[in-house]
Amino acid sequence: MSAIVGTKQYLEYFNHPGSTLQGGITASMSAGSFLGCILSGSVCDILGRKKTIQFSCIFWIIGSVLQCASQNVAMLIVGRVLNGLTVGFTSSQVPVYLSEISKRSVRGKIVGLQQWAIEWGILIMFFIGYGCSYIKGHASFRVPWIIQVVPALFLMFLLIFIPESPRWLASKGRWDECKLILANIHGKGDDEDPEVLTEIAEIQEFVEIENKQAIGYLELYNKKNIYKTLVAQACQCSQQLVGGNVIMYYVVYVFQMAGLTGSINLISSSVQYIIFLLFTVPTLFMMDKVGRRPLMIYGSIAMGTCMFIIAGILAGKGEYAESIGGNDNIHITLVNSPAASRTVLVFSYLFTMFYSLTWAPTAWVYCPEVFDQRTRCRGMAVAAASNWAMNFALAFYVPPAFDNIGWKTFVIFGVFNAASAIYIFFLFPETAKKSLEEIEELFASNSPKPWKTKVGSERFEQTKEEFKQNPIQFDSETQPKSSLENKAEAQHVELAESKTQNSV
Repeated sequence: MSAIVGTKQYLEYFNHPGSTLQGGITASMSAGSFLGCILSGSVCDILGRKKTIQFSCIFWIIGSVLQCASQNVAMLIVGRVLNGLTVGFTSSQVPVYLSEISKRSVRGKIVGLQQWAIEWGILIMFFIGYGCSYIKGHASFRVPWIIQVVPALFLMFLLIFIPESPRWLASKGRWDECKLILANIHGKGDDEDPEVLTEIAEIQEFVEIENKQAIGYLELYNKKNIYKTLVAQACQCSQQLVGGNVIMYYVVYVFQMAGLTGSINLISSSVQYIIFLLFTVPTLFMMDKVGRRPLMIYGSIAMGTCMFIIAGILAGKGEYAESIGGNDNIHITLVNSPAASRTVLVFSYLFTMFYSLTWAPTAWVYCPEVFDQRTRCRGMAVAAASNWAMNFALAFYVPPAFDNIGWKTFVIFGVFNAASAIYIFFLFPETAKKSLEEIEELFASNSPKPWKTKVGSERFEQTKEEFKQNPIQFDSETQPKSSLENKAEAQHVELAESKTQNSV
């Protein structure tokens, strides 16, 4: 929407929507996303990760067609709500799927690639919208909306060739399929590889416990799960409250405040999307090395600084205006202060750089990691729903905020960033390079303090080494009754007894 909301064709066709109505149009997708997240947990547990994602693409196709054919605001909103359903399903379950199918050493990189792919989509659609802005009439916004159908069709088709989550297969008792997929991922097809056996052992241990009782949404808030559920929800809410998506949605508005209008505004806005795309790449390589916590903490500090500086410049150099570039929602401009205008542009770009380096991919990597196999689908659904609920609120209220309090809007986001850095330091444990099952122990009452947790997994390496020295045969018909450590000890005893019998 960012390349379309400021165009003459869009504004005239929909009768120059005011700040509240435009906020509602933009936020309607977030409302659908919230609903999609809530529904996705149950659907994902029943259908599996792959089929759930494929199923959600149907809503995207229908919603895009409705937007393209929209005759009024109501029809446009319905189409965006349907698009939002798909976004809710995919934003909550794609990270789950990727985290469950990735090797722990590169899990951050793999899940982070999702964010990078999203940024490619945002950039491509922005330029499509910009190019179509030169088309006369309402085709200028209908063409971009119908083009949205294409990636959904590709996703539905290409998922046919991708394996299902081995952890979901294990939860359904399909151990042979689980073992085959894990062997291909971790052992280059060797199902007796120590890393494969270690993964299976950990999955078996937790699946046995988790399958004893069905999971409901209320159970996410019981004594055992409430800590990690609230951490995941806080993480997702913070990804919105730090202001990244607000800048993405309303970058045209921000640059109008900086005194840019027309095609110059759109071109300047496109630079922000390019920065967003480019600076996500280093994070994919840093995330598993430096960890999740430092990226989120220092990212909040850097972004908050940018927000306070932008607010200070607008407050000190901004001038009142009734309307800017035909936009009645903006009343402060730097059109007569070139130096101040350039400074706002620079710090807007810096904000985007810090966001793409830290929060943009990291939040989506961190949240599915904190839940165990049994609670992951519904837990991630609730966490992502929190993200989209906050996204809805911000998308809806930011235009009126720009209209009524102007530069103070940026102060609010600066405060949110400062608060995020503080509570992440004290409450969020490090999860990088730990098994999904091992992360569960970080949320136990006797676990180390979050600020003392580090990147890496000593237990996994020890267990892997034990399997190297004492390989075992995997039995898909039975599941272990002992803990992982007791199982390794039992294997040593068995080997010792065997040697004794042979010597006799």
